[in-house]
Amino acid sequence: MEVTALCIKLLTIVMMPCEHDQKVNAASLHIDPNRAQFFVYESVTFYCEGVSYCEVVRESKGKISSCKTSNKKTSTGSSCTIKDVFPADSGKYWFEAEAGERSNSVNITITAGSVILEIPALPVMEGEAVTLTCRNKTTSSQTSADFYQYGDFINNSSTGNMIIYSVSKSNEGVYKCNISGAGESAESRLIVRGFGES
Repeated sequence: MEVTALCIKLLTIVMMPCEHDQKVNAASLHIDPNRAQFFVYESVTFYCEGVSYCEVVRESKGKISSCKTSNKKTSTGSSCTIKDVFPADSGKYWFEAEAGERSNSVNITITAGSVILEIPALPVMEGEAVTLTCRNKTTSSQTSADFYQYGDFINNSSTGNMIIYSVSKSNEGVYKCNISGAGESAESRLIVRGFGES
């Protein structure tokens, strides 16, 4: 009987971290539009899924006060829209729920310049098609652009779009783009998840 009781006690100790991990991962963050870079005065919406209510947190600033008044309920959780973003709003964001759940995080960059790289803020799955777009703030027409990974030139596109038809781990990394006469974008990371990775 003593051995049985000891086994049950050990099993309880082993199980506790697993329950904690599930609690941490209960809240899921999505972002709309799903890109890591924005021009000033654009808006970004954070969606919290998996729990009834979340608050947006920025790594260097804490909870976003404007979200307390603009937070809206959705069918899967809640959302908060931050309007008229500025370079000072750049950074890492995540959600925290009332019960202590913490979501995944995203990094966004807001630039006062004329060029951004439209690159997914959320991880993409291996095998998916991914389009990176070099966008000029001053024109809506297609513009030739150069693309770089870790600072090394990798592609020139006459349309400003670079399509990776089946993304793999080798495509993961830090990207930027340049439009002649308009300027260079900031750098942002493309994160690639393998099958089975969380």
